[in-house]
Amino acid sequence: MFKLTSLNLNGIRSATTKGLEAWLTKVRPDCICVQEVKAQAVDVQGRFEELAGLRGYFHFAEKKGYSGVGVYTRHEPSDVIVGHGSSEFDTEGRYVELRFDTASAKRSIISCYFPSGSSGEERQQAKFRFLEEFYPHLGLLKAGREFILCGDVNIAHQEIDLKNWKGNRKNSGFLPEERAWMTRLLNEAGLVDVYRQLQPSATDAAYTWWSNRGQAYAKNVGWRLDYHLATPALAALARSEAIYKDEKFSDHAPLTIEYAW
Repeated sequence: MFKLTSLNLNGIRSATTKGLEAWLTKVRPDCICVQEVKAQAVDVQGRFEELAGLRGYFHFAEKKGYSGVGVYTRHEPSDVIVGHGSSEFDTEGRYVELRFDTASAKRSIISCYFPSGSSGEERQQAKFRFLEEFYPHLGLLKAGREFILCGDVNIAHQEIDLKNWKGNRKNSGFLPEERAWMTRLLNEAGLVDVYRQLQPSATDAAYTWWSNRGQAYAKNVGWRLDYHLATPALAALARSEAIYKDEKFSDHAPLTIEYAW
């Protein structure tokens, strides 16, 4: 079995002070894809190159304390791709792809952090630009290899993916245009939302993010923003899923899926 976890850290230095490494030691994933590292190479060096025996590969943002993604792996990749070739977004540290190619198969694990539009219209427009350019990138990738993209997509796709869907129809993360993009990705581009494949009707148990405002976490007023998006052949290997909520390393919860890889 291949155990793959995705977690938005909301800062690697913060998450590791809250028991993340001890949890990883216990759970023993083969890979963990992390987002919002909020650190630069100099901050990681000598401290976070490895976690719980897993070696990390990163795409850092140029801006300090912002964004950044990584993949920690137990297995040596055959290649590492940093950035997806975007003149606008590669400076923001949003994409790292580890390739595990053999003579018989080409497979990738990707950690990706989609932009948030919640801070205002300028960032919402940037989010739309990201979605527009990222869709064909995934299509080209799918044409040449199998992959699982793990990440904070910052979109709740369906009404069952957030608690207060009626009140959020005009808010970033649940806008009609964002939801339509996800539908197109699944129905036309042919990727699979692996969690929904395993749990097609889960509601409250599916949430992976909670606002820090009010009592959102205590009351489970959450959103499902974290995904495994896979090519059909790899999605068909998914056997079990778990969202870990017993400890709080971040404002997101780790999403782990086991594949018969």
